Amino acid sequence: MKAFRWLLCGFLLACGLHAQPQTPKAAATIDLSGYWVSIVTEDWLYRMVTPAKGDYASVPLNPAGRKIADTWDAAKDAASGNLCKAYGAPAVMRIPGRLHITWQDDYTLKIETDAGTQSRLFHFDASKAGAGGDWQGASVANWDIEAGARGPLPGAGLRVVTSHVKAGYLRKNGVPYSANVQMTEYYDRVNERNGDSWLIVKTIVEDPAYLTGPFITSTHFKKQADSTGWNPTPCTP
Repeated sequence: MKAFRWLLCGFLLACGLHAQPQTPKAAATIDLSGYWVSIVTEDWLYRMVTPAKGDYASVPLNPAGRKIADTWDAAKDAASGNLCKAYGAPAVMRIPGRLHITWQDDYTLKIETDAGTQSRLFHFDASKAGAGGDWQGASVANWDIEAGARGPLPGAGLRVVTSHVKAGYLRKNGVPYSANVQMTEYYDRVNERNGDSWLIVKTIVEDPAYLTGPFITSTHFKKQADSTGWNPTPCTP
C-alpha cells in the first residue's frame, strides 16, 4: 500500500510538472464579457454635454495644453474629418454609452463601444499589440492578481497599459492629449447581493506634453442581461 501511495504521488507530481500553462482567457480572475451600460456618477456636466470652449476644470493641463484647448474649433475638426478625436483610448470610456466585451481569441480581449463605433483590443501577448498609431493605440494587458494564501483575493482584476495612440482630446471641447500619452487602466467587477454587477474602470492618463501630472478618473458601468439598447453610432462633436 505504501509503495502504491508513493507511485501515485510520483504520477501526480509528474503530471503537474508537465501541465500546460493556462491561457489568459482560462486564467481570468473576473468575467468581463457581455454588454455593459455606462452609469454617469462623475463629471456629469463634462460627459453628458460638450463643455464650453476653455472649460477644462479638474484636468491638470499645463500652459501648452491650455493654449490648445483655448483655440479649439469644432467646425475645423468636422471639416478635416477629425470628429473622432474625443473617441481615442484615453477618452472613449468616459463617453456615455454601451460596451460589448468579448474574447477575440484566448490571448486577446476585445471591447467595442457603441459611442463612435470604436474597437479596443487588449493583448495579453505583448508581441501581438502592434505599433499602434491609430485612435486606440497599442494595449497590453495582464491579470492584476492580489495573491492570498488560497488564491486570488477579491477585487483582483485586469490591468491594461495603452500607448502609441493618435493625438486627440480628453474631452470633446478640445482638451488635448499628445501621441506620447500613456494610459494605465484597472478593470474590476463588483457583484451585488441583489444580482446587479458593476464594472469599475480606474484610468490614469499621463502626458508630459500637455499635463502637469496624472489625470485620474473612475468610470462605472452596469451589466446588462442582453444587447438591449446597443446602438453603434458614428463619432459626433
